[in-house]
Amino acid sequence: MSLEKGMLNLDQLRELVGRDEIDTVLVVFTDLYGRFMGKRFDASFFLDQVASGGTHACNYLLTVDMEMEPVPGYQFANWEKGYGDFHVVPNLNTLRIASWLDRTALVLSDVECESAHGPVDVAPRSLLKQQVERATDLGLEVMGASELEYYIFRDSYRDAMQKNYGDLKTAGWYLEDYHTLQGGREEDLNGAARRHLAASGVPVESTKGEWGIGQHELNIRYCEVLEMADRHGVLKQCLKEVADRLGASVTFMAKYAADQAGSSCHVHMSLWREGVNAFAGDVKVGDLRVSDTFRHFVGGWLARLPDLMVFIAPTVNSYKRFQSESWAPTRLAWSVDNRTAGIRVVGSGSSLRLECRVPGADCNPYLTYAALLSAGLDGIANETEPPAIFVGDVYQTEDAPSVPQSLREATDRFESSDFAKTTFGEDVVKHYAHFFRVEQEAFDRSVTDWERVRYFERI
Repeated sequence: MSLEKGMLNLDQLRELVGRDEIDTVLVVFTDLYGRFMGKRFDASFFLDQVASGGTHACNYLLTVDMEMEPVPGYQFANWEKGYGDFHVVPNLNTLRIASWLDRTALVLSDVECESAHGPVDVAPRSLLKQQVERATDLGLEVMGASELEYYIFRDSYRDAMQKNYGDLKTAGWYLEDYHTLQGGREEDLNGAARRHLAASGVPVESTKGEWGIGQHELNIRYCEVLEMADRHGVLKQCLKEVADRLGASVTFMAKYAADQAGSSCHVHMSLWREGVNAFAGDVKVGDLRVSDTFRHFVGGWLARLPDLMVFIAPTVNSYKRFQSESWAPTRLAWSVDNRTAGIRVVGSGSSLRLECRVPGADCNPYLTYAALLSAGLDGIANETEPPAIFVGDVYQTEDAPSVPQSLREATDRFESSDFAKTTFGEDVVKHYAHFFRVEQEAFDRSVTDWERVRYFERI
């Protein structure tokens, strides 16, 4: 089978190393935030040792906060246990040229226990692999796609930090949704990102201006869902590093500014059986022609996603995106080609799929896809019937349940959810509930610009 452009097997990597075109291999995995963590190896050492034997990393990396501080209260790793190692195992199916980096290849990895060499259950990629295996046992292949939105600034990351991330110069100066004139002014970044991604095993569809000043969307081609989560991570890393080299910056915050549109990660998903879209069928649901598999998968999403919102909206900032008439959903309803709904039905026949519009661009793709897949598979297992298809403006109804209003509310529901515990295991739920509570507590202790503007003089 031919490899996607930019993807490598070990023989091809050896050839590039022998020709002195690659001298570094970046071995990475994702932490709970979705950030790439790892090491840069001499390419020859990688071929001799790491490709087959893996490497090690400190297990505190799955318990740290955003500032890389060890956080007490985790059972998985703590000071009492001495913060030992886990095993980082390169998944050679993900080996690729990192076109945007000099003479570098990149490989994503699974995280395994140091002694037993089984998967570390709390690792994000492990959680998604577990759900993919459930689907495979049912004879199903899961296809997905991430549509990521982001803001571009003409300030470097260092300059933005020194300005306390305020008074930044956006790349655009008017709403440019689908405009090509303003979009041409941002091609130094977007064009470079498209070309680098396409040369690095991430086939690209398009970029376009979005509904915020300096906001854009980059779409990559759909594929098997675990590979899509990998591509999603590579996309974010590539965009940030290309921006950095241009003296610019991008943000994937869900809500960068109160007066600007939030940045979404619309997730498309479909199930396939023996090369045929398992969502298509002859069951009449409204004007749709669908399968029972489709109907029950939707039912699972609507029934179970409220319990798993922390895997979809993982930060305090995530919940500030859910505002009426903002293009972000406020209620969990499903509808046909309706952008006011949290769940949008798109396509027909072989192209029939579901689009979840709830995740923001700040989501960890492995956790988000694991949540969506587990909820849908639960619907299939229990033959969960969805409510009627919603017709009209979902923002104006009170007949559909609201999305949780805060990370605290979502964490409470996740921690008490029997479904989450049964699906992912009690230890996993405890681990992530602690992670999200630490994130909430960090915000609760902070003093914000909003507070200073409101209270400094007038209180």
